[in-house]
Amino acid sequence: MKITQKLHDLNQSIWLDNITREILDNGTLKRYIEDLSVTGLTSNPTIFEAAIGSTTAYDADIREKARAGKADEALFVELALDDLRRAADLFRPIFDRTAGADGWVSMEVSPLLADDAPGTLAAALGIQRQADRANLYVKIPGTAAGIKAIEDAIFAGVPINVTLLFSREHYLAAAEAYLRGIERRIAAHLSPRVESVASVFVSRWDGAVNAKVPTELQNKLGIAVAKRTYKAYRDLLNSKRWRDLAKSGARPQRLLWASTGTKDPKAAPGLYVEALAAPDTVNTMPEKTLLAFAAQGTLNGILAEDGGDAEAVLERFAKAGVDINAIGAQLQRDGAQSFVKSWQELMRRISEKNSALAGGLAMAGGK
Repeated sequence: MKITQKLHDLNQSIWLDNITREILDNGTLKRYIEDLSVTGLTSNPTIFEAAIGSTTAYDADIREKARAGKADEALFVELALDDLRRAADLFRPIFDRTAGADGWVSMEVSPLLADDAPGTLAAALGIQRQADRANLYVKIPGTAAGIKAIEDAIFAGVPINVTLLFSREHYLAAAEAYLRGIERRIAAHLSPRVESVASVFVSRWDGAVNAKVPTELQNKLGIAVAKRTYKAYRDLLNSKRWRDLAKSGARPQRLLWASTGTKDPKAAPGLYVEALAAPDTVNTMPEKTLLAFAAQGTLNGILAEDGGDAEAVLERFAKAGVDINAIGAQLQRDGAQSFVKSWQELMRRISEKNSALAGGLAMAGGK
């Protein structure tokens, strides 16, 4: 049995943290579904910036949509949703088979809206309507304004992937927003079935501290924070509040491990995948990580529901002068700024391509 199937059999979903038109056109994504137990995928502005800006695969579509009057963000959203609809259709049998628990793709709202709750909600509703796919999550960052938008989006019935969570506290804020949205729906006599995942970023912790801590602590902070967060997740699922919602028909907001590719070239490529095997969770892996894990990964048990050695490890970091709360807040700010930078670069590249393609057509027409 393949190692990816073993992970799937533990009830952890494997999602691909990537999408390009190439892997749709050449059958790679279909092969990952069939051969590597991939059951969903995620995207973000950085992924699309690389996919659209660095290849010619989208040029014909850019030209066609520009002729129809689309530009900038509106043009990008159409390009992205064209890909994501195709991916969603590939995953639809999984979505149907699992009654909506799995088989999802994700599309992020503009990162320029990170501090605008009403604007984020309006964008989420617009993406859901334009996508026209039941198995598409709208990604909203877990910033202060994002948390408000998440609650309102859940109440409005929009499936949400909460992104840019780094700490247990970030996760709990996102979970609280989800619970409040579901409770509001029940009070309004609406269906409590609105799916959600909460995406906790892992490897960036180690990227932030590895150069500042002793060798024996390197590449251990992200896993310790993840273990602490997993305990909070299990505690919530065991709470009376959640059990009462589940009795009403609500589905749990699943915990998702994001940023699971190793940043340290000395670390094993499957480090975070192997350490974070856990039931009722998702691991969204960069393509390189997925292939490395499939080729040489191992599984050595599952996460302990009580967090295992998380607090002991975190205490060692505290003694080494690492301020977990401060770093978590900074990582979220940096992550939001990084997505803004990728978004702005993406808009610039689309505009340049649009101009170049239009210029090429004009020259061809004049000959």
